[in-house]
Formats: sequence, C-alpha cells, structure tokens
Amino acid sequence: MAQLTKAKDYQAEQWELLDIELEAKEKIDNPFGLEINASFIHPSGETLDVPGFYNGENIWAIRFCPPQIGEWKYETRSAMPALSGKSGTISVSANTNPSQHGPLVVSKTDSQRFSYADGTPYFLLAFELDWLFALDWDNTHDIPKTRQIVSHVAENKFNHIIMNVYAYDAGGSTWPIPHGMKPEHDFSKPKTFPFGGDNDHPDFSTLNVDFFKHLDRVMDHLNEQQIVAHLMIYVWNKKVNWPAAESDADNLYFDYVVKRYQAYPNLVWDISKEALGYGHNDISYITNRIQRLKKIDAYNRLLTVHDYRYCSSFPDQVDFISAQKWTYDIYTEMHSLVEKHAQQPVFNIEHGGYESSTYNIFNGAYEDAVTCLDRNYKIIFAGAYSTYYWQNASWDNIIYNPLELPEENQPKFEYYKYLATLFERYPFERLRPIRKDTTTFALSDNESLVLYYIPENMNQVTCGHDFMEDKLVEITWFDPLAGRFEEPYQIDYAKERWSIFRRPENAPPSHAIAILKVMD
Repeated sequence: MAQLTKAKDYQAEQWELLDIELEAKEKIDNPFGLEINASFIHPSGETLDVPGFYNGENIWAIRFCPPQIGEWKYETRSAMPALSGKSGTISVSANTNPSQHGPLVVSKTDSQRFSYADGTPYFLLAFELDWLFALDWDNTHDIPKTRQIVSHVAENKFNHIIMNVYAYDAGGSTWPIPHGMKPEHDFSKPKTFPFGGDNDHPDFSTLNVDFFKHLDRVMDHLNEQQIVAHLMIYVWNKKVNWPAAESDADNLYFDYVVKRYQAYPNLVWDISKEALGYGHNDISYITNRIQRLKKIDAYNRLLTVHDYRYCSSFPDQVDFISAQKWTYDIYTEMHSLVEKHAQQPVFNIEHGGYESSTYNIFNGAYEDAVTCLDRNYKIIFAGAYSTYYWQNASWDNIIYNPLELPEENQPKFEYYKYLATLFERYPFERLRPIRKDTTTFALSDNESLVLYYIPENMNQVTCGHDFMEDKLVEITWFDPLAGRFEEPYQIDYAKERWSIFRRPENAPPSHAIAILKVMD
C-alpha cells in the first residue's frame, strides 16, 4: 500500500494500491447503505470517480490505483458531512517494481491476445483454486497456508488463479468425501461468511467486514506475486445460502465486492462460475449484473462469464470469451471458437481434465497428468488460453503443500513451467494456428517460425509453407515432459514446397514440440 505523507496528501507509485480512510464520529444505523465517492483528477484531464466502502469501526475507505504518474487531486462526496468535501493530492511516481506492469487488458495490437497496461504481453496460464479464500480464514493476521500453495503456483509460472469470493461445500451424494482425506486438508463448510451470521443462519441485512479484510490479504499477496485473481463473484453449485436474486441483500453483496476490489491491478471479474447452470438465474440476471458492475467499476477491469452459452450470445457484454468445453477433439472445437470470436481472446476455463493425486475429488473426463497436459497444449495450439486443475487444490479439499506427498503422488506442476518456458522463448502473442498444409497441430508467425505439437506415436510430419520455400530451415525439438531443448539441426527446403521430416532418434519419445525456423 502507498504511504500518507501528511494529512490528506499521499505518495504512491503507478498501479500501487492506496486506501484513503475517513472516519465518522457519529454512529450510523446502516453504514453499508451510506454512499461515498471521490473524484480523482489528473493534469491530463483523466478523471476517475471511485466509490468507497465501509470498512468497520466507523471507517470508510476509498481504494485508489493510479493509472498515470503525476499529481492527482481528489475530493470526496457523501450525504454525511463528516465524509464529504475531504480533499488532497496524491503524488504518483513511476513504479519501481520490475515485475509490475499494471492491470490486465486486451492487447492494443491484437484483439485476441492479452497484455498488461504497459504493453508487456501476458500469456494466460491459469490454475484453479476455488477455495483459496478459506485456507487461513481463522487467522486474523497472516495467511501461511495461502502463501504456501501460492508459492508452488508462482514457481511453476502459473500467472492466473481462478477463485471464488466465497464457496461453501462441494460434498454430498454427487461429490462424496474422499476416502483417506486428512482433516487439515478439508476446507469445506468454512466458519466464515460474507454476510452476517453464517451460511446456515445468515443475516442478509449486513456484511461481515472481517471476511473481506481476510480476502484483502489474499488479494494483496497475489498482487505481490504478480498473479491475476480471476474472481468469480458467485458460484451456484457449492451450497452457498445466497439471498434471492436481485434482492436488496443480493445487491448489497454484489455492489460491495465491486467497490472493494475494483482497484486491484491484478483483477479480472467473472460474474459466476457456470453462470447459467443450476437454475439459480437466467440470462437477464447475468446481463443485469454485468451492467451494474460496469456502472460501479471506475477502472474498467476485464470482465467475463464462466458460461459459453452466455459469452457466445452476448459477446459485446464481455471482454473475453470463456468456454467450458470437454469434447474429445478439443483442438477442433477450440479452433472453431477462435475463428468465430476473431475479435476477442478465447479462454477454455474448464476442459474436463482434472489431474488426480492421493485421493480423487471429481474425476471429470481425464485425470492422467500427461493426458491433461496434452489437452492444454491442443487448446493453446488452437490459439486459445487454458486452465490447469489439480483435484487436490481445485475445490474444498486442498493439499496446500504438495511436496509433503510421496513423490509418486505429487502433481506435475513442472509440466506447466516447461510450457510457459516454451512460450517465453517463442512468444505466443506472435503466433497463430495454421491448419493448411500440415499433418499436425501448428502455430506460426507466418514469416519465419512454425511450432508443431506432435502427439505420442506420431513419427512423421508433412508440412508446406510458402515462407519456407527455397530456404534453409533449422529444427529444434522440445520435450514438454522434461522441459529440455535438443540441439538444433538443419533441413534444406530449397528444392520443394512440400516437405516431410521425421522424429529423430534424439527427439522426445512421447509428446514433442518441433520448432522450425527459417535461417537468415
């Protein structure tokens, strides 16, 4: 957080969070219903009208994240005189954190790719951690379990966590409690709740500020780690005792979440997990929530809906397309979506692959580690982004230190570190899927570079690309299971447009990537 320099004046770095706190001496019967806003004005003329939120103990906070350097002036507005007309300046300097690149945006140079606000490309590689909010819910000062699992996520180059604001229980007849699960890994039925009371006996007239202060600590830590929080505001199938849709209590919760978290630069909004499932609501409700959010969110953070039926019907309402596609031929399915939604990024948020470990929670369609990895590669080679699920982290049963497991039960997180490394060397934002004149999955910059994803048991690739004609081509093999690049060798394409190359003896025996690059 930024620092107060003197009364009402602050210093901050660009994209750094700053809480401006105001205190009212008199007690208010309904503090969550009291509106407070602040206008922030930059010398360039940019103005942000940011809503504040009640933070307990007669304190209201306005959370600011400066998008530009320079001196911002602010002034508050409220029906309560003690909170209105407060003004000051915020001196904003350049960010000194080399890993801080600002909020996630759709790239200005390519509408199907993501970047950070400063233009740095962002290769979305997601990890599902729905119950992340619950790991340290009973610790009022620290989040050690959260930091432990997030450290494994960050070390393996995942940069996007799918998470709920709140979820309650995935158990029952459909999701039985797994045999042998240790109590310390069971985070179902957390004794915390965003409203007053608890999930069984809710008090929908008020909100639990302590719940949100804890969620702040989680969000702060993800921001420090430069991990985007893909925050799902609702979830319908995890036994949460939600208030009635569009009731005063529903709006109270929804508005408060948007006011409190919109400033985080590492935020992506998602209205709900599987938004149109389970009979909780309809399309008009989701559209209403989106429009309500956009009126409140001064920062215009990216927004999507975990429901392809909605995204495909109303692409103008979302910033990127989220799909939940489990089909066997996942490459063809995702390639068709990339072609259909040519002006937006496409993200397969849940593809049916759930890598298993010590005990199974929900097997889905695929659970073998290599098979799950294979589906991720096929989605990416179709030109979309993808998500990794590990059964012992994705839901309410979380092994927050997987290295404590016997080696044979540890998840293959490293496969995804290798995947990210591949696309650091050959940036994904420069590549597009090609299907013509090749017998396998291919990404190319259509100038000098082609990456082929070659499945297990495929030994020969036929390809033909105009830009390779009459050229000397270097081939490098990459092993996605070991993260190893083999020594390159050359092929002369000078005499023919159609060429065949075989997997050499030193190439990876299983799934492999062949990188073909035209020599200067």
